[in-house]
Amino acid sequence: MFSGKHRDTGFNLQIAATLAGDLLAVSAPVPGSRHDTYAWRQSSFPDAFADRESMGDLGYVGTGMLTARRKPPGRDRPEADKVFNQSISKLRAAVERAIAHLKDWKILATRYRGPPPAVPAVPASSKPSPLSPSTRRAGEPRE
Repeated sequence: MFSGKHRDTGFNLQIAATLAGDLLAVSAPVPGSRHDTYAWRQSSFPDAFADRESMGDLGYVGTGMLTARRKPPGRDRPEADKVFNQSISKLRAAVERAIAHLKDWKILATRYRGPPPAVPAVPASSKPSPLSPSTRRAGEPRE
């Protein structure tokens, strides 16, 4: 999982969250050099969320998830696609915020220094954080 380019370790975590921004699940890490679609298929999420409609960014095109529409090569994006993409982005904003809160956790925000076999246990051992504003009192700091 070591990147020679960045001179650091990295991994890809798949995150499942509600449209309200509540964290549902975090997958086991896969090497950071793998594509989002590969990481999605390696996780247990496709089976676990098969009965729910899923939404993802453009990295998940072809997985059966609802994604934004790509710009046609050599042409302008149709106006209907722009409106569709804006509505998808508005829905995904809360999920992206949940991902940002997860990245604030110190154990995930700092460089991993442990042995490679311990990497899958890192996200599972981190303490849950209140991701939804409704679970925190006004003025209470995030962890």
